[in-house]
Amino acid sequence: MTHCILIGAPVDEGQRRPGCLMGPAAYRTAGLAGTLAALGHSVEDRGDVVPDAPGDQTCDNPAVHHLPETIAWTQALSTATQAALPDGMPIIMGGDHSLALGTVAGVASHAANIGRPQFVIWLDAHSDFHTVASTTSGNLHGTPMAYANGQAGFDPFPAFPNPIPGENICMFGIRSVDPAEYAAMQETDITVNDMRVLDEQGIVAPLRDFLDRVRAANGLLHVSLDVDFLDPSIAPAVGTTVPGGATFREAHLVMELLHESELVTSLDLVELNPFLDERGRTAKLMVDLVGSLMGRKVFDRPTRSYG
Repeated sequence: MTHCILIGAPVDEGQRRPGCLMGPAAYRTAGLAGTLAALGHSVEDRGDVVPDAPGDQTCDNPAVHHLPETIAWTQALSTATQAALPDGMPIIMGGDHSLALGTVAGVASHAANIGRPQFVIWLDAHSDFHTVASTTSGNLHGTPMAYANGQAGFDPFPAFPNPIPGENICMFGIRSVDPAEYAAMQETDITVNDMRVLDEQGIVAPLRDFLDRVRAANGLLHVSLDVDFLDPSIAPAVGTTVPGGATFREAHLVMELLHESELVTSLDLVELNPFLDERGRTAKLMVDLVGSLMGRKVFDRPTRSYG
């Protein structure tokens, strides 16, 4: 069994639609700790991370907003995630996806310290491969994967510790990529299993191919699960909906395959905006998906009622 360490990351500054800061409370209310405990895991809730006061950093891109706040969150979450990994499996409850600027930095530092390669699977509608220099929206939740890959254009962020090579990154289920992101990704070895690939090949083969690479390298695997990986018809509580996402069955299959691999060492839950939810259905679904990731089988799933 796993020692699960819950870490709240009430980050709202990486985009412009308020509400993601309520995410950690929503996961707790939806029973995340109880779900994990019922599966036999031990659970420790370390509360919500509190960043240091933001500095006065600026950048040359006038579109970028909340830069000092995001840098402060990045440093705080990197520290918290790295500190948790020797003790168990950190589950970071967000918060918008800019939190991964910090969490992936933390897991990469831990992997380097113990001499193992870090891998990342990015379950998201978006590639999040902009830089501070390239973003036109100014929303820094669209930058974590470029940062983790060591791309230039991130001044004044601290340099990413131990950048993750493209061959160690798998983007799964993406269906919205800006031209600048596409051009930058073409220069990398990142595995892109977009929805076209999944429609043609199914979920299982592409995912198992990546998991086989992680296993062969004795790697650590960080999973970053964005609510918009899911189709908005089943997960409405996100400010960046893109039609054509993973179905209920597909999402649970991904989680069960990740569980069976026994490779996952850390997890982000991001972009849940409870203000946009319908009687908590998205929060409950995300908790159910974590249940599948941590060992619940399809025939154990309870009936749900939203009445």
